[in-house]
Amino acid sequence: MTADRRRPDHHSDRHPTRAADLRHVVTHLLTPLLMCIGMGLAYLGAFANPAPHHLPVAIVGTGTHAQVLAQTLNDETHGALEARTVPDRATAIEQLKDQDVFGAYLAGGGKPTGTGAPHTPELLVATAGSDTSATVVQKVFTPLAAQQGAPLKVTDLAPTAENDPTGQGIFFLLVAISIGSYASVAVIGGAGAVLPMRLRAALAIGTSFVVSIIGTLFAGPVFHLVDHGLWALWSMAWLYSAGILLIGTGLHTFLKRWTTLGVMTLFVMLNFTSSGGIFRPEMQNGFFAALHSFWNGAGFVEGTRSHVYFADHGLAGHVWTLVGWLIVGLLTVGVAALAEKRRHTAEAEAIAHAGAVAAAAVAATVPERAPGRTSARSAAQGETDAEEEMEEAVGV
Repeated sequence: MTADRRRPDHHSDRHPTRAADLRHVVTHLLTPLLMCIGMGLAYLGAFANPAPHHLPVAIVGTGTHAQVLAQTLNDETHGALEARTVPDRATAIEQLKDQDVFGAYLAGGGKPTGTGAPHTPELLVATAGSDTSATVVQKVFTPLAAQQGAPLKVTDLAPTAENDPTGQGIFFLLVAISIGSYASVAVIGGAGAVLPMRLRAALAIGTSFVVSIIGTLFAGPVFHLVDHGLWALWSMAWLYSAGILLIGTGLHTFLKRWTTLGVMTLFVMLNFTSSGGIFRPEMQNGFFAALHSFWNGAGFVEGTRSHVYFADHGLAGHVWTLVGWLIVGLLTVGVAALAEKRRHTAEAEAIAHAGAVAAAAVAATVPERAPGRTSARSAAQGETDAEEEMEEAVGV
């Protein structure tokens, strides 16, 4: 009888615990669900329907025929292409290497060659700048050459490395460096939360050196994505990785367990999609094209292309983009350090005040509690939260 009377009380004690555990699980499920929504919006929005938007191309020639052809392309493509005329082949080559245009068409059929046959139509491209853009340009001008009854000759002025035929290896290198960087944020912010901010910042910078070295080894000796310029590539990889790690370490002070979602939004959802590694901004909508102009992933991808394939044209601007993100990271860490200092000071004052009042009120009636029990419980809870955060980051 006694056991039967106690059984309902036993079950009622377990229900609040189960409800709390269920709320805990549901709260943690929000992170992957929000990632699902964010990744779907970002990747499908950026990559699902690529189409040229004012893609610059050149028509070589100064006569009426070249001008009419350029105007016809502009009219018939309704803004997809931005055709212009250039006076000669040398000018077209220069603009291609400066990435001012992504294709240059020589109509041919004018001056005969040494054999007496007319020049065949020729298309100049630079696939190292973007293989997908070069493919689009080739699809546009192939029918024009067919109208002249001649096959289109395609000349690639900036081919990619032998072991990176599509030129997208740089993008996947960006992915590897990014994952090593933002995944380390959870470890430094979670397990390293007990450390002062200056030590966490030092760990972030040290980790960025390791990640950048790994990325350089992938690009060079391991997969031969590039055949020269590894020192410059390593420098840009370090700037890129350090920026991510410092920003993430600073944000962890404010976002806590939501840091993984925050850095994934910044350095995956918005970063990979606007980097230009798969489609250049001229092949994307205005939102991602705008991000391309200042986001750090675009700085790394375009900076690497510029150094390896285009004789450093525009390299300084891309490096400054990476430096800007590094400065943002340093500022974020500085703000986080100030916030933590104020928080610790306020907590210490509150604990000291509450402890003095409580001690005076209950010292005569309540036995002294075992020392360290509350702090041990808080420390254990903090350690559990840190472990959960790192497990979520690794799972992602």
